[in-house]
Amino acid sequence: MCRPRKKVLIALLIFGAIPVGFMLYSLASEKGETYSTYEAKPEISPDSLKMQERVREMEDQNAALRKQLSQNQNQLLRLQMTLAAANDSSSSAKIKCINAEPDIPKCEPDIAWIPNRHYSGVFGLMKLTLPKTLPETMNKVIVLDTDVTFATDIAELWKIFRVLRGKQAIGLVENQSDWYLGKLWKNHRPWPALGRGFNTGVILLDLKMLREIGWMQMWRLIAEKELMTMLAVSLADQDIFNAVIKQHDYLVYRLPCQWNVQLSMNTQSEQCYSEASDLKIIHWNSPMKLKVKNKHVEFFRNMYLTFLEYDGNLLRRQLFGCTNGTSNQTQDVVTSDHYEDDDCYDFRAERELIHRTHLYYLDHREDGGSEGDSDVTLVLQLSMDRLQMLEMICKHWEGPMEVALYMSDAEAQQFLRYAMGSDTIMGRKNIGYHIVYREGQFYPVNYLRNVAMSQVRTPYMFLSDIDFLPMYGLYEYLKRAIPMADMARKKKALIVPAFETQRYRLEFPKSKTELLSMLDMGTLFTFRYHVWAKGHAPTNFAKWRTATTPYTVAWEQDFEPYVVVHKDIPRFDSRFLGFGWNKVSHIMELDAQKYEFVVLPNAFIIHMPHAPSFDIAKFRSSSLYRKCLKILKGEFQRDLSKKYGIQALKYLSVD
Repeated sequence: MCRPRKKVLIALLIFGAIPVGFMLYSLASEKGETYSTYEAKPEISPDSLKMQERVREMEDQNAALRKQLSQNQNQLLRLQMTLAAANDSSSSAKIKCINAEPDIPKCEPDIAWIPNRHYSGVFGLMKLTLPKTLPETMNKVIVLDTDVTFATDIAELWKIFRVLRGKQAIGLVENQSDWYLGKLWKNHRPWPALGRGFNTGVILLDLKMLREIGWMQMWRLIAEKELMTMLAVSLADQDIFNAVIKQHDYLVYRLPCQWNVQLSMNTQSEQCYSEASDLKIIHWNSPMKLKVKNKHVEFFRNMYLTFLEYDGNLLRRQLFGCTNGTSNQTQDVVTSDHYEDDDCYDFRAERELIHRTHLYYLDHREDGGSEGDSDVTLVLQLSMDRLQMLEMICKHWEGPMEVALYMSDAEAQQFLRYAMGSDTIMGRKNIGYHIVYREGQFYPVNYLRNVAMSQVRTPYMFLSDIDFLPMYGLYEYLKRAIPMADMARKKKALIVPAFETQRYRLEFPKSKTELLSMLDMGTLFTFRYHVWAKGHAPTNFAKWRTATTPYTVAWEQDFEPYVVVHKDIPRFDSRFLGFGWNKVSHIMELDAQKYEFVVLPNAFIIHMPHAPSFDIAKFRSSSLYRKCLKILKGEFQRDLSKKYGIQALKYLSVD
C-alpha cells in the first residue's frame, strides 16, 4: 500500500535535487570567474561590479533554496512519520499513566570510575546507564539536559521514534561547534567522533534495542580503550557516545538541527534557523548559560523568561484518561458537602486545594546531626512582600531553618534572582526553601506551616513567623533549654515571649537587660498589647521581667504564643486561611493533648513593623469574612470535642 507513495517521494527528491545542483554549479563557476578577474585586474571595472552584483543575487537565491530545501526535508519527515503511524499496529494503543515511581537502582558504580573534567561531575555520565537503570518495561525515552528550553510541543519529538529503522537506537543532533574537528586551538585533541560529532543535550533512546545489542558492555569497552590515551572525558557522556557512534555508526539517527539549537561559546547554530518558527529546542550548553555571548541571545533569553512567567497551574488539568484502573485525579473542590449558596463556600473550597509544591528550591545540605537530641529548627512561612526579612533572620539565627514561600511562578523566579544576589542567603546551606505555588484568593497560612514542618529533620522546632527577629544567640539558648526541660520524656511547649517595635530602624537589644530598658523607655512593647492583648497575656510579662528560671502558665482562651515543641506534634488546621485563629486553634489542640506551657526566662523575639497584609485588611473591612471565621471556629471547637472527649468540652464555651 505504501509503495506508490515511496515512488512519489523518490521522484520528488530527484526533481528537487536537479535545480539545486545546477544553482550550486553556477554559483561555483561564477565565483571562480570573479576570483580570476580580481587576480588579473586589481582595479574594479564596470564588468566586475556587475559580476559582484550577480554573485550577491546568486547568494540570496542560494539562501532561499536552502530554506526551501529545509522546509521540504521537514515535510518529508512529517510524511514519513504519517506513513509509519499508518502502518504501526501499536499506534492506536491508549496512553498509560505510570502513577507509582519505581525504585531507582544506584548507577554510580557503573560510571564513577571514569575520569571526568566536565563541570557536571559524575551526574553528567548517568545517561550512559539508562538502558540498565530504567525498568525493563520501558522501551523508549527522551533524554534532555536540564538547560534546554522547548519552543514547540514535545510530542512532535516523540513522533520521530516512528522513523527509526533497523538498529538505529540513538537519535541525536549534530554538534554545532568545531570541538570534535580539533580546530578550536593549537594542540586541541578531542575524543574520536563521526564528522563533527553529536551533541547529547537532546537524545532519543530506543532502550529495547540498546539492551539487545549489549549497550552497557559496548560503551564500557570503547571507553576503557579510549581512556588509555585520552586519560579523561572533557564533555562527560557526550565524548563516550561519540566514540561509540564512531565505531558503530548504524546506531545513530540524525535529528534535524532545529531540535537542538546549541548556544555554546563556539557555536555555528545560526546556520540552523532563519526564522523563529524554525526553532524547536534551545540548548544553553555553555557554562555561562543565559550570559553566553551570542548575537541572538536576547531573543533566546526572552523566550526562556517568557516560559518562566507561565502559570504552572494551567498544566494541572487532566488531558486524557489513564487505562491502568487508578484515577489520576486533579483536585476538585466542588463536593457534595459544599453548596454554592453557602456564604462561606470559598473558605470551605480552598482548604481542600492541594498546591503545587517545589521542595528545596535552593541548594540544601543537612547538618551531620552533630547537635544530637536537642537540635532545633526554625519554622517560617512568608509571601513575596516579606522577602526582605530573610536576610535579617539569617543573621539572628544560625541554626537550621525550614521556610515555606507562597508565590506565583513569576515570583519564584524573582526570589531566585534575589537569593542569588545575596551572599547571606547563598552562604547558608542549612535552610530549606520550599515554594508553594499560589492558587486561590486566600493566604493558606496553616498549609504553609505544615509544608515547612514536614521537612524538619531535627528533633525539635521553633514555630515562629517571618516578621519576628529572634534575639542573638537564641539558637544556642534553646539547645540548652530543651534538655533542661526534659522534653524528650515530657509533653512540653516552651514559650518564647514576643515583643514589638513601631520603629523600622531598631538598635536590637543584645540581652534581656537591654530589652527591659527599652520597654521602660517605650521603644519596645509587649506584642499586640494595644489591639489583641489576650493573645499573649497568659505569658505573664510582669512575672517574666524578674524571672530567672522557667515557669509554667495555664492555657486561656485566644492564647497564641510562639513555642518550641517536638516535631511530632499535631499539624496546624488547614481550614483556617488568611487572618484569624490560625495559631489559636493549634495552641488549643496542644492544650487538649495536655501539653505543659513553660515560659523561658531569658529568651525573646521582636516583631518588626510592616504594612498590613491583604488578609488582615479583608478581615477588618468584610463582615462576611468575620462571619465565616466565626463559623469555622465553631466547627473546629466541635471537632475538637469529638476528638478528645469530655476534657475538650471547655473549648465549646470559647466565643
